[in-house]
Amino acid sequence: MGEPLSTDAGGGVAVGAEKFGLKGPRGWAFRGVGFEAEPGSLIAIEGPSGSGRTCLLLALTGRMKPSEGHATVGSLRLPKRMAAVRRISALAHVPGVTDLDPALTVGEHLRERALLQRRFDGSLRGLLRPRAERTAAAKLRIDTALAAAGLDREELPKGSRTAVRDLDRLQALRLSLALALIGRPRLLGVDDTDLKLSDAERAEMWTLLRSLAESGSTVVAVCSEAPQGAVVVSTAPGRTVPETNTASEKNTDDDKETADALAGTGRA
Repeated sequence: MGEPLSTDAGGGVAVGAEKFGLKGPRGWAFRGVGFEAEPGSLIAIEGPSGSGRTCLLLALTGRMKPSEGHATVGSLRLPKRMAAVRRISALAHVPGVTDLDPALTVGEHLRERALLQRRFDGSLRGLLRPRAERTAAAKLRIDTALAAAGLDREELPKGSRTAVRDLDRLQALRLSLALALIGRPRLLGVDDTDLKLSDAERAEMWTLLRSLAESGSTVVAVCSEAPQGAVVVSTAPGRTVPETNTASEKNTDDDKETADALAGTGRA
């Protein structure tokens, strides 16, 4: 049997860390992180490129094992309860982890995720329901997730038949969010939140993430510049919460760092 879920009530979970650090083959990905955030918070992981932002996101969602300190997600303590944290969390837009297949259509991605979700978290009784009921339930999950992510299939060039390669960056980010939301996570991790978006698009995305936090999923988002009102967690060396927000653009250093840390911890 799998590890039991948290006994907390539904909705977003509180997230915190104390002296949290992760060391990989190339040295410390991040170290000395400490913060506390209430349920339903928007948590912004901010720092320069290569400072461990993605690794911290993966550690807080139970995908990477920390080397020192601890974190808490609701009543679950990391690293001891990593499996349980993975069951109540979901990731969106993480390079090398949640990549979209450019050859598949929007509809194919959504149907595949709904099917996987039903297999992994559905009860035996649910799996034995009539096909029409299962189909209706899957459609409802998909429609609810799309609405929450702000992705209208009717506005896409070919509707649900639009290939991922034909989506713009903001549409692809919304699709990745919708796929994560199909699992109804209590903790949602989002990488590259503001990379290569215009100022207007960034404001639009932060408004969306705030709405998701307010409606039932605590959100942890990696960014170059945190928005006003977010719980800011800095991965910059020597700082926990920055005094000022400094814009920087993520490059391949973060991807190398994430891959190296994953190799060091043995977790994909």
